[in-house]
Amino acid sequence: MTTAPRTLVVVAHPDPDSLTWTVAGRAAERLAELGGVEVADLHGEGFDPVFSPDDHRHYRSWTGAATADVVAEQARIDRAAHLVLVFPVYWWSMPAMLKGWVDRVFVNGWAFDNDPDTGISPRLGDLTIHLVAVAGADDGLYQRHGYEKSMRNQLEHGVIEYCGAVPGSTVFLHDSENRDPAVREAALDRAVAELVTSVTTPTRNRLGRITPSDPAAAG
Repeated sequence: MTTAPRTLVVVAHPDPDSLTWTVAGRAAERLAELGGVEVADLHGEGFDPVFSPDDHRHYRSWTGAATADVVAEQARIDRAAHLVLVFPVYWWSMPAMLKGWVDRVFVNGWAFDNDPDTGISPRLGDLTIHLVAVAGADDGLYQRHGYEKSMRNQLEHGVIEYCGAVPGSTVFLHDSENRDPAVREAALDRAVAELVTSVTTPTRNRLGRITPSDPAAAG
């Protein structure tokens, strides 16, 4: 019997030798020991992040299916209990590839319902979403200028909570461009450990139901 992946790791970086891919790979290895894991390489798979006229027509119509590539992305998220987004920080946010993936995939009719009469109804209450942001600057700079708070507001509240999903861990891997390999390795280890702990800790969704701590428990 094949167990469906319970954790989907989505990576947005074009270089397979990058620190972003290193943290994603190590996290996937750790999580695979607990249950099924699927890794989505947005660059390697050639995902088109541009919100197209077809995407716009689907959003405005509120009916019918989205384009085939978007439906495929939604389907593999639907198979997961945990979604992990791993990305480098570009200009204090996620890169265009991942932002476009969110723009196209987390749409009306799947991530939420936008009814003219009843308003917004979130639909992702059974999904926990975790963020791993690989940052070049140190933690002190993020705190002094409010960058971490700004990113959390944008992504945790503006995307995850808006769709009714459970905010999991938001992990910042700081000092990614430090020339000392020991510093980078320590930051990498902390980021992976924090993410794995979060994925394996039971959480309550917006309906009060407990999500499984073992990624394979519900599969």
